[in-house]
Amino acid sequence: MSILKTLTEKILSRASGKDVAPGDVVEINVDIVAFHDLTGYHVIEVMDKVGRRVVHNIDKLVIAFDHLTPPPDVRSAEIQQFIRKFVKEVGVRNFHDVGYGILHQVLVEKYVLPGQVVVAADSHTTTSGALGAFAQGMGASDVAAIVMTGKTWVTVPQPFKIVLEGKPRQWVTGKEVALEILKEFKADYFMGMSVEVFVKDPPAFPMDYRLTVANMGIEMNADTLMFVPDSVTLDYIKSSRGLEVKPIQPDTGAKYVDEYTVELDRVELLVAAPHSVDNVKNVREVSNVEVDMVFIGSCTNGRLSDLEIAAKIMKGRKVKTRCIVIPASWNMFRKAMELGYIQILVEAGCIVTYGTCGPCIGGHFGIAGPGEVVVSTSNRNFIGRMGSPQAYIYLAGPAVASTSAVLGRIAEPGDVM
Repeated sequence: MSILKTLTEKILSRASGKDVAPGDVVEINVDIVAFHDLTGYHVIEVMDKVGRRVVHNIDKLVIAFDHLTPPPDVRSAEIQQFIRKFVKEVGVRNFHDVGYGILHQVLVEKYVLPGQVVVAADSHTTTSGALGAFAQGMGASDVAAIVMTGKTWVTVPQPFKIVLEGKPRQWVTGKEVALEILKEFKADYFMGMSVEVFVKDPPAFPMDYRLTVANMGIEMNADTLMFVPDSVTLDYIKSSRGLEVKPIQPDTGAKYVDEYTVELDRVELLVAAPHSVDNVKNVREVSNVEVDMVFIGSCTNGRLSDLEIAAKIMKGRKVKTRCIVIPASWNMFRKAMELGYIQILVEAGCIVTYGTCGPCIGGHFGIAGPGEVVVSTSNRNFIGRMGSPQAYIYLAGPAVASTSAVLGRIAEPGDVM
């Protein structure tokens, strides 16, 4: 009698070459390993310390510069020079220099496929789970070991099932769904678990929304968050890369530690108030808070649908705050430019660039000052995350962020549309 497997168990069984169950500690083969400029220096440093600048499989290694790009200081420039020399020395083919895109967006646009194991030296590697990959962030030492050997070890997590049912209301996106889950379970509930998300009506929850939810899987403390591949997954891969892929599905009747249903039509516009991702409130509870800066972008919400929403709200209007817009990749920027979104945002008074994390990590391109209130579509609002530890960061979706920029206070689209 065959064992019924969840998506997690199927992927890790294939990667380890044997049947696995939750709690097992197994060595697995990694399909894609990646790092960026901020962590890449430390990955290479570990390799140098053990005297092995050896790449196990050059085709599986992806490097993208995104965190401090273009370099805002001499040290950042030196680090990027150091990594470029490594790229040239070992012959890295999948290298994306300044301006190409944020690593997590680049991975889903060009590399990741359903059923793969993806590891990168960044916590938001969970983004790739939107395509049905087992994707985890790990530290520099672990990633260096994978670069050199092609393998790592994991404890097989407990699988938790989330079902998305119905259709979202107008302006509600993946960000609100992620915040809804955080409101319900808080930021530490899913420790040691892999969250598998089933979408009952796949077209009702497009890939952009899935990428946002998967990105914030790490904010839920999940080992990984994966969307079960469906027609939306296959269409995305075919349209973006021209590939026909076979879906990988959990077995009907596979055992989950628990399950929860999100009724999409009941999810409201939400924000995460300072200073925690799970301090979730309805927008109306904070609608009188004045705003100094708005950031629309990052690996969480820098995709085409986010920019489309921002353009719809800002068209013919002017922002009352500093508003920084950063599409997640050159590809997203180009498409938004072709559709006229970039022009609308610039004419509204936004500062627009592409392919950098910038203010999300408090790196550059508009960090927050003491006492300032920021509405951000990024993924974290911890103290000091976006600059001054005296700043106040509210996390929101693109509709709330755009409306807040136009009105100069936290607001929802109904206040201007």
